[in-house]
Amino acid sequence: MKKHGKKYQAALKLIDEKKVYTVQEACELIKTTSTTKFDSSVGISMCLNINTTLADQQIRGTVVLPGGTGKEVRILALTHNKAEEAIAAGASYAGGKEMLEKILNEKWFDFDVICATPDMMGEIGKAGKVLGPKGLMPNPKTGTVGMDIAKMVAELKGGKVEYRADKNGNVNLLVGKVSFDTAKLVDNVNTVINQINKVRPQTVKGIYVKTCKIHTTMGPSIHVEHGEL
Repeated sequence: MKKHGKKYQAALKLIDEKKVYTVQEACELIKTTSTTKFDSSVGISMCLNINTTLADQQIRGTVVLPGGTGKEVRILALTHNKAEEAIAAGASYAGGKEMLEKILNEKWFDFDVICATPDMMGEIGKAGKVLGPKGLMPNPKTGTVGMDIAKMVAELKGGKVEYRADKNGNVNLLVGKVSFDTAKLVDNVNTVINQINKVRPQTVKGIYVKTCKIHTTMGPSIHVEHGEL
């Protein structure tokens, strides 16, 4: 069993492990339980009662965090003739086939997300074995494939993030930084919780959200109310 340090143990004492906190209470408390000297990220972890082997119980989509993530998102826009639009909207890099060749030949991955126009998908598919395992394949379902490249870039820069349940039914998502004011954290956390509840599969019986916690980098978790009746 991993042994935690003194800072972690001190932070843990501030949390009532038997209590389920309101989102407001948890976001206020999270600021005092951060154990790092740097501006820690705040994450949310939700454990869902779903069977991910069933097609209708695979939870995946996007949500726009009203307060953003606090993280600078490096966007690669793949397009044949709209590179200037993408750069103007805030993309870090933009281009066509030559960008894919750079990825394949130079193992270049200085970006966090890819968005693309439909005319690039044939070329992108050839790089699927490289991009897929890293979770970088653009997909219409996550709003990263479309004709309006500027809109996609702007949404990604403005706090649009992808969520996806793993094989065990866990959803983990960044919702901000410790330095965020409490109201911004509350908005982000509530937005994620509401979205996950909204996409509850109709075939799920009984409890849907088993647990919902927020936590900081290297800090203890706080159980929060998840809105399910």
